Amino acid sequence: MTPPDRLRALLDQPGFIVMPAVWDGLSAKLAANAGFATAFMSGSCVAASRLGGPDLDLISFGEMLNSLEMVRGAAPGTLVLADGDHGYGNAINVQRTVSAYGRAGAAAVLIEDKVTPRALTAAGKPCLPRDEARMKIRAAVEAAKESGILVMARTDCRPTQGIEEAVGRIELFVEEGADLLFLDSPADEAEIRRAVAASRGRPHFAVLSPGAPRETPSQARAAELGLKIGTFPTGLLSPAVAGIRSGLAALAAGQSAADGALPPTELSATLGYGAYEAAARPFML
Repeated sequence: MTPPDRLRALLDQPGFIVMPAVWDGLSAKLAANAGFATAFMSGSCVAASRLGGPDLDLISFGEMLNSLEMVRGAAPGTLVLADGDHGYGNAINVQRTVSAYGRAGAAAVLIEDKVTPRALTAAGKPCLPRDEARMKIRAAVEAAKESGILVMARTDCRPTQGIEEAVGRIELFVEEGADLLFLDSPADEAEIRRAVAASRGRPHFAVLSPGAPRETPSQARAAELGLKIGTFPTGLLSPAVAGIRSGLAALAAGQSAADGALPPTELSATLGYGAYEAAARPFML
């Protein structure tokens, strides 16, 4: 089965899917080793890791595709939902993004309706006119036929245009053939329920990391509300940053390693030194 086929089969099974957010080979490998079948290659996490900066549409298509290749290389069995952002341009750019992600082995791709390039401010999420957003999803669905990759349609218009417009867009995206839906920044549980209902039985996705101005139910409550997939963009990234800071503080204090550091043998095993030796043995002279 292809990755998209495997993801479809997983989505048909009962239960809420917890999808860790990853950004490179190591994060993807650790998530797979922890038993997670799926992962979200998050644009915000890729921006943090590659740029050391915020998620403000500064990452390019080429950088995201390269990150997907790293994730797939380190965790080839993981079903990856790849963040396609706004498609990196117009509807034809969207098709190029979807086709490339499909060829690279992503199981699904996210396309959103935000304006690009964004205004020179970190505030707000200005979105495309409804018809233009609809054409982007139409283009994505058409391009997805090549590989079978699932298309997730995301609307960011809730904060600027209201819940009525957001729900209307979800309904249009369903009509265009989107496989998964995503309302960003719901204000409360009632809006989550409306978005799920507008998805007409198709799986609905949510960001459940705390801290942003949106409703973030627990995993159990998310399932009760009808959500199918939850991702946590800061769930791995924030502890990783904290761990690096801890290591730097230990070095600055004259120590060799932080108290919470892995023992050297465990780190080597995690990174696959033993597996490398086993794979190389047949070719040694």
